[in-house]
Amino acid sequence: QVQLVESGGGLVRAGGSLRLSCVASGIIFRINTMSWYRQSLGKERELVAAITSGDVTNYADSVKGRFTISRDNAKNTVYLQMNSLSPEDTAVYYCSTRVYTSGDWYRTYWGQGTLVTVSS
Repeated sequence: QVQLVESGGGLVRAGGSLRLSCVASGIIFRINTMSWYRQSLGKERELVAAITSGDVTNYADSVKGRFTISRDNAKNTVYLQMNSLSPEDTAVYYCSTRVYTSGDWYRTYWGQGTLVTVSS
C-alpha cells in the first residue's frame, strides 16, 4: 500500500527554521512528483512546493526564497527546508503525490500531516 509519513513539525519562533521530512513507501519514488501542501485554520489547503523526478521545482509565491524542496531517492524521502518563518506559515503541512496507473488516471495520496506553529 502507498504510505506517506511526515515528520519535523513543531513550535518555532519567528525568523527560525524547520526541516520537514516525508518518507514514502508503496510507490516507485524516483519517478514520482512529490508535493508539500499546507492548511491553516479557517483557510483552504494550498500547494507550497513540488519537485519532479527530474528535480524541477515549483513554489508558491509566498514561500519563494525562504523554502526549499528537495528529494533523496535512495531514502524515498522528500524534504521541505523552511527558513525565515513567520506566523503566517503556521499550518498543518501535508506531503502528497499522485500515482498514475494507466493513461491519465491517478489517485492522490496524502500523509497524516505535521503541525508547524510559528510564534511572534
